[in-house]
Amino acid sequence: MENYPDGDCPYPVVKISQYPIPRTMIQKITNECSKVMVLEEGYPVIEEILKGYLEKEAVIGRLDGTLSRDGELTPDMVGRALGFEIEESLEIPDIVAARPPALCVGCSHIDVYKALNEVIAEYGAGRVFADIGCYTLGALPPFNAINSCVDMGASITMAKGAADAGLIPSVAVIGDSTFTHSGMTGLLDAVNEKTPITVIISDNESISMTGGQKSSAKGKLEAICEGLGVEKEHIHVLLPVPKKHDEIKEIFRKEFEYKGVSVIIPRRVCVQKNVT
Repeated sequence: MENYPDGDCPYPVVKISQYPIPRTMIQKITNECSKVMVLEEGYPVIEEILKGYLEKEAVIGRLDGTLSRDGELTPDMVGRALGFEIEESLEIPDIVAARPPALCVGCSHIDVYKALNEVIAEYGAGRVFADIGCYTLGALPPFNAINSCVDMGASITMAKGAADAGLIPSVAVIGDSTFTHSGMTGLLDAVNEKTPITVIISDNESISMTGGQKSSAKGKLEAICEGLGVEKEHIHVLLPVPKKHDEIKEIFRKEFEYKGVSVIIPRRVCVQKNVT
């Protein structure tokens, strides 16, 4: 509709906000039109469904290249798909070029990744399985510290699977809030099967990525891990700051060699919450 500012769109429009999709309404619009363009943010779920029970060439959108396969649907992108002449904008100056997100200056995760990178280099790449949180930014330069991220809680289960397959050491990196959300069950499984993995719970005492709410861990991560069966002597609480760098490395190195489940908890409050 942004391409028809007067609201005078010559085509019938169906807005879908439900699942399953309203087949009667879809059938009505397909009876009136030779083609249906699906404007869908994200993955083309509805477009795939329509291609399943309409003639495939009658459905256009992301899957056939009418629209970009990924990215946000901007008015210009939709306008080109509708056949409008869209003027090219001015070139973006280098000074405002897109930059990837980065960990905050002073973030505790930085000290964790610096130590982890130095120690894991002694064993070879491809051993660090991370999770979803602001610490996932450790996958980007300059750290390039993690090798996978799938969904919440998967870091521990992926590390366990890798260790079961013979990749030792295997390391899981997870945050305090993600651990209490869906990481505890994976840790319990690893304990029950005595899997040789090291779990790093990078604890910034906050759900920092999505609002800064209080963590459900409530400062009791070590008690939770001990309750799940991790041996107390293999649960370490560390202060991730530059002056503790060598100490953190030594504990990483020691626990990577341990043939059982170990948990390392680098704990320092989120720098954004610690600002006065």
